[in-house]
Amino acid sequence: MNTTLLVMAAGIGSRFGTGIKQLEPVDDSNHIIMDYSIHDAIEAGFNHVVFIIRKDIEKEFKEVIGDRIAGICSAHNVTVDYAFQDINDIPGALPEGRTKPWGTGQAVLAAKKVINTPFIVINADDYYGKEGFKAVHKYLMNGGKACMAGFVLKNTLSDNGGVTRGICKMDNESNLTEVVETRNIVKTENGAEANGTIIDMDSLASMNMWGLTPEFFDVLEAGFKEFFEKDVPNNPLKAEYLIPVFIGDLLNAGKISVKVLKSNDAWYGMTYKEDVAVVRDSFRKMLDRGIYKADLFSDL
Repeated sequence: MNTTLLVMAAGIGSRFGTGIKQLEPVDDSNHIIMDYSIHDAIEAGFNHVVFIIRKDIEKEFKEVIGDRIAGICSAHNVTVDYAFQDINDIPGALPEGRTKPWGTGQAVLAAKKVINTPFIVINADDYYGKEGFKAVHKYLMNGGKACMAGFVLKNTLSDNGGVTRGICKMDNESNLTEVVETRNIVKTENGAEANGTIIDMDSLASMNMWGLTPEFFDVLEAGFKEFFEKDVPNNPLKAEYLIPVFIGDLLNAGKISVKVLKSNDAWYGMTYKEDVAVVRDSFRKMLDRGIYKADLFSDL
C-alpha cells in the first residue's frame, strides 16, 4: 500500500538565505531538519512526498531543497509532488486587507488533488524522531483512519523560554478526547509550569503530526466552508483554520475517533534563536551514537 508524507512548508520565508529557521543547517553536512524528517519517513515506509509551499517561493524552494530531495527520493522509489497554498483559494471573497495565510487546515486541503493514499502530516521545521513515523505508518497500514503522535511533554520543552503546547486528554484506550492549548509552558527546577500552574511533565503533547486518510479531505473541505460562513465574518483579517482546532471540533461533535500513539523520542524545534545551538548539539550526539549516518540517506 502506498502512503504519503505531507510536509507543511508554506511558512518558509519568501526570501531564502540567512535567518530562515527551516533552512538552518543542523549538522556539518548542511542537512536541515526537513532532510531528517524525510529520511525517517522513507525509513518507516512512506513512499510519496508532498511539499505544501506557496507559488511565489516555488523556484527558490526547488533550488534549495526540492530538487535535491527529488533526486534522493527517486533513488529510493519515492515520488515527489507539490501542492500550493494560496490565500485566494477560498470558498468566498477575500476580505479586504487580508494578508495573513488561512492556517494549517487550508494548507492540508491544498494537497487534496495530489494525495489519494493514507498520509502523515508534519511541520517542515520540526524534528519528530523515528518512533512517531513508524507508529503512524503501522497504524495507517493496518487500516487505521485517524491518529496522532503524542510526544512526552518533557521531551518538547525549550531551555530558552516559554512554549505553547496542545496537551492531550485521552480515554483508557488511548483515544483522543481533547487537546488543551496551553500557553507559556516553562521549565522549572522540579518540572514545568504554565502561568503558575504545575504541568505534568509526562503528559502527552500534540506536535502537529497527524495520520489521516483521503476521506478526511472531504470533511476538511466542508469544515472550511463552515469556517468561512461562521468565523471569518467575525475576524476577517486574522481568523485561521487550524487542523488541531478543527479535529477538536470533530471530537466534540463525535464525528471522528483519533488514536494517540505515544512517542518517547525527543522533539526539536527552533522556537528561539538560542535553540539553534541546542538542536545542532543534539544532532551531533545522534550522529555520534550512530542513530544517523553522516551520509544521511546512505542507510536506506
